[in-house]
Amino acid sequence: MPTRNDAALDFLMTRRSRPAKTLTGPVPDKDTLLTLLTAAARTPDHGKLEPWRFIVLENQALLRLSSLVLDRGIALGKDKDMITKAIDQYANAELAVAVISAPKPSEKIPAIEQTYSAGAVCLSLLNAALAAGWGANWLSGWASHDATFAREGLGLADHETIAGFIHIGTETSAPPERPRPDIDAITTWVTE
Repeated sequence: MPTRNDAALDFLMTRRSRPAKTLTGPVPDKDTLLTLLTAAARTPDHGKLEPWRFIVLENQALLRLSSLVLDRGIALGKDKDMITKAIDQYANAELAVAVISAPKPSEKIPAIEQTYSAGAVCLSLLNAALAAGWGANWLSGWASHDATFAREGLGLADHETIAGFIHIGTETSAPPERPRPDIDAITTWVTE
């Protein structure tokens, strides 16, 4: 049995995402970010397929994406407030990592398991950033689900999707605690 790691357990019991709109610079440098990405890549991955990849987006790339969000929002007939909120997600950020779900052909590993692995990478990167003392938030939104945005903005292939954008930076204010699930209400014990 592994050695108990109380510090890690305490971290997981108290972890709290930092809203992306409260993050600012400085952001992690390349070496620091590589450490966080390495930690994130140690996620469950049935078959060792690595059905995901990273795209690191710095300020100018995020500004370019915010312009594409405007164009796509208009083309899709999105509400003005929805467009503005989505633009802000990119225009006001200094660093985000796009986690790309990139399933591999496999007779053994279903595509859904590969998608779950990409989601696990998002959470692992989020937790690695928080554990390293950075503020971090996992975001998606309507633009991230738009195939044209993904293709034009990030160069994704047709079989790839955006699992999430992990925004990382320096937090300007600690968020208040929020209500958490009632574990008894969502847990079923099966004994026979």
